[in-house]
Amino acid sequence: MDLSIIVPTFNEGPNVDELLRRIGETLEGRVFEVIFVDDSSDDTPAVIAAAAERAGFPVRLIHRDVPTAGLGGAVVEGFRVATSRWCLVMDGDLQHPPEDIPRLIERAERGDVEVVIASRYASGGTSKGLADATRTAVSRASTALTKAMFPRKLAGCTDPMTGFFLLDTDAVDLDALRPRGFKILLEILARRQLRLDEVPFDFAQRYAGQSKATFTQGIRFLTQLAMLRFGRMSAFALVGGVGAIANLIIMWGLIRLGVDYVPAAIAASVITIITNFFLLEYLVFADMRSESGRMRARFVKSFTFNGLEAIIRIPVLSILVEGVHIPAVLAAALTLIAAFVLRFMFHALVVYAPARARRTAAAETAEAVSPGRTLEP
Repeated sequence: MDLSIIVPTFNEGPNVDELLRRIGETLEGRVFEVIFVDDSSDDTPAVIAAAAERAGFPVRLIHRDVPTAGLGGAVVEGFRVATSRWCLVMDGDLQHPPEDIPRLIERAERGDVEVVIASRYASGGTSKGLADATRTAVSRASTALTKAMFPRKLAGCTDPMTGFFLLDTDAVDLDALRPRGFKILLEILARRQLRLDEVPFDFAQRYAGQSKATFTQGIRFLTQLAMLRFGRMSAFALVGGVGAIANLIIMWGLIRLGVDYVPAAIAASVITIITNFFLLEYLVFADMRSESGRMRARFVKSFTFNGLEAIIRIPVLSILVEGVHIPAVLAAALTLIAAFVLRFMFHALVVYAPARARRTAAAETAEAVSPGRTLEP
């Protein structure tokens, strides 16, 4: 397999020589090129140009004077000029170790996948290169939310947010991509169902320079996510909104009839949990029902989760009313809003998860713990 390596860069000059040295050592004997797509505002283009003259393999530089669509746009531009069908995307800060590239290539050469993903969260991978516990928690939460919004297309993917992957560009319509910010793999996977596999890797510390992750990038990610998956989540929000309004009306009516607000909230929750389940069945997740097992099992999962959520939410409601002195109906509205995201994630990832994906995961787990099995290095 010949290979084009796409490296989007923004002020990564101190990393360039080391990156090229390690790529050259790792891929010695292979046919490959490295394409830097650079949006830098410092001397990084000059550093890349000088390093290209010293490298023993083709190195190309595309400097974008007017960057568009962030890192994702840079990657797509690299795809367009690549000479190879297979393109490997990696960051320029050495958090994606070049020594792992052969493992991605070997998996692709088996011929049954269109994208091979280097995953921090697959068994054997680590995310130790994230700056701190907060960054790790944000990364995990973002991954879970993303998988919840695309439960079918990301069923076999543990790390759709990674920037380290190998792609058969013939399998992708580049003109259909609408990259925003950092998460180009998410854009690719969300646009079309691709055959994928993962290899674990250790997300390393930066070699030099500063992280480019910012609050603005987080907003861009959320915007990208909403644009890609607005349909299903908006329908879930509609059902949840109707259920929330019904919950408040029922609770208000029972309070007006003299029922205390706590049992009124419990009764309203039970009624709306059951009603919402059937609305989800026939409106929101109708296309996933045939692949997700029996309705009875889905109902038990949904009712149990929502019941546990209500058990937690009711004491919080009591604290807001008794301790903070918020009106009961307003307090209920606040707790319902807080519960929305958790409900959506659980239903997408658990209740309506494809049964085939669950069986495959269970089989792989059983195989991994089978006595006498020898793992290849």
